[in-house]
This record gives sequence, structure tokens and C-alpha cells, in this order.
Amino acid sequence: MCGLVGLFDTRGTRPMDRGLVEAMNRRLYHRGPDGNGIHVEAGLGLGHRRLAIIDLDGGDQPLFSEDGKVAVVYNGEVYNFRELAGELRDRGYRFRTRCDTEVVLQAWREWGPDCVHRFRGMFALAIWDRDRQSVFLARDRMGIKPLYYALFDDGTLAFASELKGLLPHPGVGRDLEPTAVEEYFAFGYVPDPRTILKGVRKLPPAHRLMVRRGQPVPEPEAYWDVAFAEGDSRPAEDSVAEELTEKLSEAVGMRRVADVPVGAFLSGGVDSSAVVAMLARADEEPVRTSSISFGDPRYNEAAHAARVAERYGTDHTVSEVDPSDFDLVDRLAGIYDEPFADSSAMPTYRVCEQARKRVTVALSGDGGDESFGGYRRYRWHVHEEQVRRRVPRALRGPLFGALARVYPKLNRAPRVLRAKATLESVARDSLDAYLDNMGVVPEGIRRAMFSDRMRRDLQGYHAVEVLRGHARRAPDHPLSQVQYLDMKTYLPGDILTKVDRASMAHSLEVRVPVLDHEFVEWAAELPPRYKYRHGEGKYLFKKALRPYLPDEVLYRPKMGFAVPVDGWFRGPLRERVREALLGPDLQDTGLFDRRALERLLEEHQSGQWDHGAVLWALLMFAAFLRNLHREPAYPGAAAPADSPRPATSQPGASP
Repeated sequence: MCGLVGLFDTRGTRPMDRGLVEAMNRRLYHRGPDGNGIHVEAGLGLGHRRLAIIDLDGGDQPLFSEDGKVAVVYNGEVYNFRELAGELRDRGYRFRTRCDTEVVLQAWREWGPDCVHRFRGMFALAIWDRDRQSVFLARDRMGIKPLYYALFDDGTLAFASELKGLLPHPGVGRDLEPTAVEEYFAFGYVPDPRTILKGVRKLPPAHRLMVRRGQPVPEPEAYWDVAFAEGDSRPAEDSVAEELTEKLSEAVGMRRVADVPVGAFLSGGVDSSAVVAMLARADEEPVRTSSISFGDPRYNEAAHAARVAERYGTDHTVSEVDPSDFDLVDRLAGIYDEPFADSSAMPTYRVCEQARKRVTVALSGDGGDESFGGYRRYRWHVHEEQVRRRVPRALRGPLFGALARVYPKLNRAPRVLRAKATLESVARDSLDAYLDNMGVVPEGIRRAMFSDRMRRDLQGYHAVEVLRGHARRAPDHPLSQVQYLDMKTYLPGDILTKVDRASMAHSLEVRVPVLDHEFVEWAAELPPRYKYRHGEGKYLFKKALRPYLPDEVLYRPKMGFAVPVDGWFRGPLRERVREALLGPDLQDTGLFDRRALERLLEEHQSGQWDHGAVLWALLMFAAFLRNLHREPAYPGAAAPADSPRPATSQPGASP
């Protein structure tokens, strides 16, 4: 697990500023405190920070081939590297190290850009090929590891594992991209390929980008996609359940390989408990597990985690999170670089902090909900979509819209009692409704809180276009459709970003066996009835795990990993959120309508409405702005004559 940076002159071989490459690399120290590598030559600069996991003495980067013609900087783990090394040896390649980095390098020499099809793991990489005069960028299929890049008008391509690695470059401005602001407040994060800054992009998951000197920079190319079953085949449940545990056990086993201590997160939920169960069955020594507890019983899963830890005899530690741990707000803004509105980043940061005291690698259970249909919102979407598909659109909007207008609004009641919200949702377009169900700030509130200038800058753009872009390739079944959409947006943009930044802030590598791409492909081929049945999500996943986990863990209500921000904004954070929303950080941007923000505050703090998620998104946006302007550019290099331009789509275009 590491961090990488680079500069590449796409037009010629101008001298590269070593000091700038070093400044970019220093910003990623937390991703790799065990090693620092810099290579600079005419037209190229590469930097790398190393967190040593495998072959502690032999994996320094940039790693060059023996003839010096190929170099790689790489972040991640390829779990099948030993099998690939054997295949490459049979083809005549020699290895000087025991690390997967050299396997990546030799795989490039043998298979070129198609080497990514051979890798089973998580990765973001950059490969310099002297003969091809090219830099090759690629990101793993699920988007576990990040990669940012920018193309400047002088032809320089800059790339880094995190946005902060690009900020020292004087060509990276601090101007916000309006469409990204709209997307942030809708989703709670900025979905790829956009970033919050004009001219900077994220390489999407399962994409590669080949940049050749002297040629125009092309669009990134997708090299993989998940294919969901179209029919409703009926394989025998018992045999499929057995196969599920075999495949999960294999994915977990592959992620045990390391030359440093390995442990696991144990929240007490189904997914992390399943990973711990598989890990404990394979390890002779007790698994080192880490949990956190909350004082608020609405969010506390510690007792369930303890039950699993006792069953498998793990070496378990629990840390209690201060319910007033909001001093992390500004620290999180520096960790995430872009605005990030998932409040569970706070406990995630703390559990990573705790785990790093005992291990260097931790396995997590992320991804089970997306692969096996576990989110409650999937249930609502399936039910609502059944109605939408039976009632013609021309009739549905007026009929259900009228019913919604006369039904009383029970905003703080459980969803099952909020028929008004359901009627409004059914009356809307499927993707519009899904975004409002899973998003952070509903469209009506976004439009009200944005200033007239911001609305003009958006030119009619709506964040739902992100979903529309992916929906063109999504399966038709309502459950499979939203699973696919979440795999393209929420999973990489929220869940995996949250864990990557929180873990790497503590130099902790997190591995995600449930997102092994072969396991994801296998799960996608299962018919939807094996994922959602009789109101129960993860139907087959839970059934398969019954021999390994108690029903009290498998079938209890889903709790999540959130924090009580709604109460904070009526109590200890009451004045702080008011100062953030009405102070200069937000008001000086010209993006917001002050009276609308005042209304949101008054409605929430009076108890009239629950705007906790909206206020948290605004608070984190203000913290992001403060942090952004603390990041100075490297003073030793001159900025390009013009501001950076996007390497792919125009800022206002949908992805």
C-alpha cells in the first residue's frame, strides 16, 4: 500500500523540476512512511511513498526493469502475483525481488496494456515505457485504490494517488467546478471522473489511459464491467450457498499474504463478521480484530461484535468513540481533500487508528450490500419500480402527485409510515427518485440553497445525469439496476474513498475480500431472487453463513456506522454550524443563498424538521474550503501560462 505521483511531458523532453516532484511526493507521506523514491529525467518525473507489506527489503519504487527501459510506480496489491510470476518465468522472465511490484512490471513487458486483465487485486499504477515513449495509467476494477490526474495547456500530464499530491503543482488552480458542487451536495461526494477542482480528474474504476509522447491524450478506456444475470435461472440453493462460502473463503485466504501483521475490522454487522469467520477458520493464531463502540445504543454494535469475537476466539479490542468527537471535522477535511459528507468517516478514522496500533493490514467487509442487495433503499426501489412499470408515465405523475399533495407529511416518522414520501417518489422518474432516496441533499433543497449565480453557472445541469450515464449500461431488473448504479457511484465514491483515506491517514492497508472481482462477477450472475426475497436483503448470503454466524447477527436490523449529527446540531455544535453556514467560508463563495441557509438552520434547531444530513454536508464543505486555501503551490516552479484544462470531458458535460 503506497502513494504515487508523476509528471510527464506529452510533447517533448523538457527538464523536469525535481523539487516539484519531491514536494508532490511529500504530501503523500502518510500513504508510505517506509520508503521514498524519486526518479527524474528529461520529460519525466516519478515519485513514490512505500508502505512495506511484502518483501520488506526488496520492493522499493520506482522499480525499473533490468535494461532500464520500463519503470513502475504502484499502489495496491496483486494477490495472484505468485501464480503470474510462475507463468512469466516459464516465458523467460527473471525476478530480482519477491514482491508483486516486479510482477506488475514484467506483466507489462509481456502483455502491455492488457496486463490489467491478469491482475486479481486492488491497484492504481503508472508505467513508463521508454521504447513506447508512453505513460500508462490504470485503476483496479472496483475502484479500491484512487488515481487523480490533470493535463495542462503546456502538455504536462500530472498524476497522484490523492488530490493533495497534485496541489503543489502551480498549474492546479483553486477554482471550484460548479457541476461538481451540485454533485457533491446531491451524493455527498464528487463522483468520478470529476473532482471538485476545475481541470483535475479522477481515473474511473476499471479504466486505463495510455498517453504517448507526441500524440493527443485520449479518453480513458474501460477494460472491465460487471454483468448481471438477465434471466431467473434456478440453481439449487444449497449447492449455491456452499459455493458462496467456498468462494468467499478463497477471496479471504488470498488476502492473508503479507510479511507484516494482518487483522480484521469487526463491526458486528453481517459482512465484517463473515470475513472474520472465514479468516479465523484459516488462521492457526487468533485473529486480531478491532471494533469501536458508541454510547448511543442506536449506533452501537459492540455487543454483536463481541459475540462473534468470542465464538472465534479472536484477539479482540474495543475502543469507545467519544459521542462529541466533532473535533475531527477539520482534520477530516485535510484527509479527504475533496468535500466528503459521509459522517461515518469519523468512526472509520478511529477504528483505523486503533487497528494500526496492532497490525499493518486489516481486512474489511465492505461491498456485501452492493453485491447481495443488502441496503434498505433497494427494497423501496424495487417496490416503487413495480408500481412505475404498471402505471403509464402520463398517468402516474398526475395521479400519485395529487395523492402526495393531500397526504400529511410525516417527515420524522419511519419510512413505512411516510406514505407521502413514497407517493412523491412513485410519481417521479425512477432515477430522480432513487437519487433523492439515497442522496444527501434533495433536489428541492439544493435549488433553494444555491444562489442565483450558482444556478446560472449550472446551466440547467442536474446531478441525476451521473446516474443516467451509468443507467445506459445497467441491467433491466430493478434490483440489479440499483446494485449496478451503486457499484459505479456510491461504492467507489463514498464507501471505498472513506476507507482508503481513513486507513492511509494511519498508514494502514485495508483489503476488501468481498470485492474480489471474481467473487463480484459470480454474485452478479445469481438471479435477483437469491439476493432479495420476502422483504429480506442478502437472502442467500445470510443463508450460506448460518453454519458460521448466529442468527442474532445475521437477521437483526441493519444498523450502519453513522454518528448522531442531528442531535449535535441542536446541542454541542449548535453555534459552530451556524458560524460555518453564515460565516465567510461559505458566504464569500457566492454559491449559496444566505436566507435559505438561515431557514435550514432555524427549521432544524427548532426541531421542526431534521436537516442533520444537509447541515453536515454544508459544514464539511466549509471545512474543505478552509483546508483548500491552506495548501500552497510549490514556489520553485512556474505555473503554465494558462489554467489547467480537463483531460477528458468538458466541465459541464455529463460523465
